[in-house]
Amino acid sequence: MDNTITGSSMPFEYITSDPGILGGKPCIKGTRISVAFILELFAGGATHQEILQAYPHLPAEGIEEALRYAASAFKNEYILMSEVLPRASA
Repeated sequence: MDNTITGSSMPFEYITSDPGILGGKPCIKGTRISVAFILELFAGGATHQEILQAYPHLPAEGIEEALRYAASAFKNEYILMSEVLPRASA
């Protein structure tokens, strides 16, 4: 079964999701490296080249696609805010 993730306008060739791998988190196909982990590496200051050196089994295209996948996941995100009103005195 091919679990490659497709978006409405952007298919993801290197990103897959399988309930049996990392609980279904989106991962780079053929690895147990999640999109979230790739983001954490970049957030921690790693460069594209450093990630490729540390994880030589990762395709460079997979890393790039992980960033596009993450961007698309947040593209239509909404933040709902509410105000808590004080309770009326009894």
